[in-house]
Amino acid sequence: MTATDASKNALAAGKATGTMDTPPKRPRKRAVQGADRSAGRSPATTIIVTAILAIVAIYFLVPVYWVVVNATKSTDDLFGTSGFWFGNEFRLVENLQAVLTANDGIFPRWALNSLLYSGVGSILATYFAVAAGYALAKYQFPGRKFVYAFVLGGVLVPGTATALPLFFLFSSVGLTNTYWSVLIPSLVSPFGLFLASIYASAAVPDSMLEAGRIDGVSEIGLFHRLALPQLTPAIVTILLFQFVAIWNNYFLPLVMLADERLYPITLGLDNWRAQTDRLPEFFQLTTGGALLSVIPLAILILVLQRFWRGGLTEGSVKG
Repeated sequence: MTATDASKNALAAGKATGTMDTPPKRPRKRAVQGADRSAGRSPATTIIVTAILAIVAIYFLVPVYWVVVNATKSTDDLFGTSGFWFGNEFRLVENLQAVLTANDGIFPRWALNSLLYSGVGSILATYFAVAAGYALAKYQFPGRKFVYAFVLGGVLVPGTATALPLFFLFSSVGLTNTYWSVLIPSLVSPFGLFLASIYASAAVPDSMLEAGRIDGVSEIGLFHRLALPQLTPAIVTILLFQFVAIWNNYFLPLVMLADERLYPITLGLDNWRAQTDRLPEFFQLTTGGALLSVIPLAILILVLQRFWRGGLTEGSVKG
């Protein structure tokens, strides 16, 4: 009997008895990838990263905690007790009532001004930034690279550097000490335009736009009906950053505005703080006003954080 006949007989016997060995199953690719990621991460790296994140969280949360605690104190407790624990009297409600009624109720006016500047400014700035970023990403035209470089240069210029030139410009046309003097500069967001351009180049496929053109959709319709739904994470991200930036803006209103009724919250609270030397009760007004001023930002971030997180991770994992 030859070796070939022997192997055939052994194979037939294995099939008959059911004892033929089966090849081992290959491990799933996902499990291998997960093992590779966990194998490359040492315990020391995990501890260091966790410690850094904890320090950053403490850095941002401690001022908020200080404001919350000291907004509950009287003037005597504010200076006679620890700044990181409650005083002998809990006067949060009384302090907030004093904030809302001081100077004939000027604080609600400041809050409405801040909502106007931040709300209108962030919405329009986001729309303009997304439209311009989409155009830079999806259209080829002469000077495109120059415009892109110009936008990058605008990202690097701080807002404080443009405040005085804007003041002279608006003063020449009679727009200083008006709502427009703060609102118009808020409509420009170089960072938002740059982010929208990067996101549109990756999230809006050219094939989808070509299909829309074949169906007879106009270029404006392509942007509003096809591109904008794809850019939702970027839109929410730009809106959040722009709203926070305008809400916290201090130097531009300081340069542009002289009428107290036009102040945003930031400038109004600084005006109260400047009076603490001769009127100590303004310490409570300033602290209580600071507490109220962070509530809209906290609500906005909590509502939009899932969109913001989705925008940061979009495209990081392929299906």
